[in-house]
Amino acid sequence: MESTTVGPQRDGTAAARPATARSVDERPVDAPTPAPDDTPAADDHRVSDDTPVGDDAPAVDGADRPVGRAEPTTVRRPRWPTWRRDVGVYGAFLLAALWVTSRIWADPAGRVASLYSSDPAQVQFFLAHSVRVVLHGEFPFYTDQFNYPDGVNLMANTAILALGIPMVPVTLLFGPATTFVLLVTLALAGTASSWYFVLSRYVVRTPIAAIVGGWFCGFSPAMLSHANWHPNIISQWLLPLIVWRVLVITRSRRPVRDGLILALLVTYQAFINEEILLFTALACAVFLLAMVAQRPALWSAAWRPMAVALGTCTVVAGALLAYPLYVQFGGPMAYHGLSDAVRDYGNDIAAFVTPGSPTLGGNERANANLAPNYSEENAFFGWGLALLAVGIVVWLRREPLVRALAVTGVGYAVLSLGEQVSWWDRGLFTGPWEWLVRLPLLDAVVPTRFGLITTVVIGVLLALAIERAWVTRPVEPHTRKLVVAALVVALLPIAPMPLRVTSRPPVPEFVTSDQWRRYVAEDQTLVPVPIPSMGNTHGMRWAASTNLDFKIPGGYFLAPRNGNTGDPGRFGGRPSGVGEILQEVATTGRTPKLTDRQRRRSLDELRYWRAAILVLPVDQKNVEPLRQTVEQLVGPARRERDVWLWDVRPLTTVRTG
Repeated sequence: MESTTVGPQRDGTAAARPATARSVDERPVDAPTPAPDDTPAADDHRVSDDTPVGDDAPAVDGADRPVGRAEPTTVRRPRWPTWRRDVGVYGAFLLAALWVTSRIWADPAGRVASLYSSDPAQVQFFLAHSVRVVLHGEFPFYTDQFNYPDGVNLMANTAILALGIPMVPVTLLFGPATTFVLLVTLALAGTASSWYFVLSRYVVRTPIAAIVGGWFCGFSPAMLSHANWHPNIISQWLLPLIVWRVLVITRSRRPVRDGLILALLVTYQAFINEEILLFTALACAVFLLAMVAQRPALWSAAWRPMAVALGTCTVVAGALLAYPLYVQFGGPMAYHGLSDAVRDYGNDIAAFVTPGSPTLGGNERANANLAPNYSEENAFFGWGLALLAVGIVVWLRREPLVRALAVTGVGYAVLSLGEQVSWWDRGLFTGPWEWLVRLPLLDAVVPTRFGLITTVVIGVLLALAIERAWVTRPVEPHTRKLVVAALVVALLPIAPMPLRVTSRPPVPEFVTSDQWRRYVAEDQTLVPVPIPSMGNTHGMRWAASTNLDFKIPGGYFLAPRNGNTGDPGRFGGRPSGVGEILQEVATTGRTPKLTDRQRRRSLDELRYWRAAILVLPVDQKNVEPLRQTVEQLVGPARRERDVWLWDVRPLTTVRTG
């Protein structure tokens, strides 16, 4: 049975409410503390445990009602049972996610996001690594299956173990390419559904308000931008639960239990994406500080349960994550600080008022210089939504909850501008990120992604605005119509469209038929031509298709410069002479005349990699210049199935005795 709740009455007394199944300690930050005998006093604005954040507070205005809140009323109308409505909403979100990913679903192995194909290949490699962890008991936090023999620190490279390990059956049955698109689909639908669940249970009472808020959090332009490349970033379905549990501990009567629950959520999220977890933790801190600054009395009731719960969370999560974090920051191939290539990634101010590229009103060319690249469009709300968000804050400015959200959203928007603030690609002045970029932990984040938190803030503001327009009395004439019109104008231009894709070459039959096994031993490498790198990840897909049964040199990953543990990070491993030569040939199509010194250095690198064979697909772009270049290094090639093959074991095998 669904219970109907009503808010505080005009006389300041609390309306009667049916009992709920939730524990009485699960009150948000500004819910009142009940009297010792659990009976509300005459002037106590008592609310049930599912009261939304900001729905009731000790501070009242002259009319003896919560600051900034119009008085809700109950509208009795036939409604679906809650569970049916929820199933319908979750199903609609899933259909929307399938619509967005439909072009990739048409051929998961043969289609990839247009413009950039490196990140999907890297994710597929990590998914194959999860298979080896489960089936072969391999070490989860480090591997030498690529960048052999130096290896890669997977804890420092977002190996998505929390996503890959549960998906091992799918990867085994259908391959990592199918798992990739499935993860993207579930991430979009799951994030929207999770925000809808938390908003509908703990923030707003009106279903449409929770639906719109959840929809925007799951299908915003920023989420769509990352969907083509980064399932780890858009898998935000735990974040609403983490935020909810953080608010619960401010009034918890079981702080140890609630701290334990929060620790488990935090630990699991750490194995999805640590960067988003860090952003969420900082956002919760900013929000709570903003609430306490407006209502200092809240601190006296909140600090004890918070201290116990956060202490419990720190101890438990710290114990669970201690060794993985040790490997990340002190293990082999650990690096300190991001590459200079991404450390100054920031949003242009104009990005906040421009529709995102993967939306109905988006334009890739117009957005070219407003974001670091098309996979990092972390704002792009459009003029309509930007103005609507400002209008909501002005309209509901008397509510402490709205003010705290505004502080959080604006603060993160400013940080997302990066070290150099710009307007339409014209530099204006140095941003505050310049003062923070070298701090521990913050030196390893991409600043433009702070905009993802601003996105969530706007989603919650949309839900609150709809709630106020739908259920409060008195209502100004045509308020609902104006809200609906404003939502259409704001959200229609950024409605999601199917992700743009392009075809990619298939994995060679030489690899899929296992013919490579005749040549490559367990401690040797198969060397794709050109050498795998950030700009050429086809060899990583080859390895992933075999669940990493063979090793490869190079690859796309973050590692310390020159392979020295502790150095600042860069993309790729040690600089490779033969890798640079072949990459230039693949790009330009020109065959160089190699010197004796280049040949000697290239052979030394092949020996370092313990290369068994070099493999060049016959349909590779600029295949003839590449074949001629490799032949200058190691001699003539021979054709096997759909590849050119060089057996270099006689040149690279070290003989002893």
